[in-house]
Amino acid sequence: MSGETIGLIMAGMLVVGLFMGHPLAFVLGGTAVMGAIIAGKPMVLGIVINRIFGDVLDNYVLIAIPLFVLMARFLSDSGVTDRMFEALRHLMARVTGGLGLAVVFISILLAATTGIIGASITVMGMMALRPMLQYGYDKRLASGLIAASGCLGILIPPSIMLILMASYAPGLSVGQLFAGAMVPGLLLGLMYAGYVAVVAWLKPEWAPPVQEEEQIERGALWKMLLIEAVPPLVLILGILGSMLAGVATATEASAIGAALALLIVIVRGRFEWRTFYSAMLETGRTSAMILFIVVGATAFTGVFNITGGLRASQDLIRGLADNPHTLVAVMLLVVFVLGMFLDWTGIVLLSFPIFLPLVSEMGMDPLWFVVLMAVVLQTSFLSPPFGYALFYMRAIAPPEVSTADIIRGVLPFIALVLLMCGLIMFYPPLVSWLPTTLYGPAL
Repeated sequence: MSGETIGLIMAGMLVVGLFMGHPLAFVLGGTAVMGAIIAGKPMVLGIVINRIFGDVLDNYVLIAIPLFVLMARFLSDSGVTDRMFEALRHLMARVTGGLGLAVVFISILLAATTGIIGASITVMGMMALRPMLQYGYDKRLASGLIAASGCLGILIPPSIMLILMASYAPGLSVGQLFAGAMVPGLLLGLMYAGYVAVVAWLKPEWAPPVQEEEQIERGALWKMLLIEAVPPLVLILGILGSMLAGVATATEASAIGAALALLIVIVRGRFEWRTFYSAMLETGRTSAMILFIVVGATAFTGVFNITGGLRASQDLIRGLADNPHTLVAVMLLVVFVLGMFLDWTGIVLLSFPIFLPLVSEMGMDPLWFVVLMAVVLQTSFLSPPFGYALFYMRAIAPPEVSTADIIRGVLPFIALVLLMCGLIMFYPPLVSWLPTTLYGPAL
């Protein structure tokens, strides 16, 4: 049986399994087993098992994932962001669109300290959505802004997605990828803020200022903001500073972050054994979910490669375009479409074995391409029908905010993400400048 036929059969089984509602990890693993049997090569499963032990269970970098998840949960329990948002909300009260700008700035800070999409959107939604609606914000703008800003955590370091990408991208370290994604991530957050400012200027009724009687003395607000900003800034400095300075690896930096987050919880008097146990339990569940997907995807790509499907897929993509940039655009389009149906873990693990050899073959910078993919994968959380951010928002939004409002609200932010991709494609120094400065030109 040819590689093309095996590729089509396995892709078809994957799609059918997903649309039947089965978990991604088991669909990937099950498709791998069935694909090997259909190809008449069940012995390849032994090779795949060896690969799982080598690429997953022996991968030191992946230890950072549960530690960063634990850090995010500790920081959420500390309540730091609650008072920071209140301070920013009152500080920017006189500014049209000020509440929306506060959401973006706090989301950027959350992204740089947690990196967990569900936590960021839930925290911001619980804190900001009702006040925004009470002050007269447009339902689409408010829900779309919270959903999109909360997704910055997969792009702005430290990010679990970037850690997984680095561990499966030959020649790239986590530090290089963190440095490469830093500028695009912050710039995308500023683009969100710019969009809010433009909408507030053109349609002030969509983002009105807070009423005068609800404002508080500025000096007290600045003092509160500075005090509350210190813990997360120390956390960011401890994680990214230790990594970018070469003092700690990604795994060691994740342990530093978890310890600092726990210290913040204790210092703020928020430590309870019950919440500590809950944090550990949630960390175990989240980490197990991610690693199950990693194991399933490793099995799938192993069988797909050995049976010839991987080579056939690469040949198909090569035949779609001759120009390297056009070929990259085609690959990013595939990632964008897959993002409507799969989560980022499956997309990364399924696409990297196909795309990265083609990128190297074309002589293009793999760091630049991986960051481009990371930016596009922002849309996987926002694009219907299966965008996780849409489900998170639906769960916390009041009844007057419909699902249609949430979907229409995220569309402008999807457009901004795609605009960011265009900027990176035509101006690669947005990605390469910081890694070159920190690590030198030889990447």
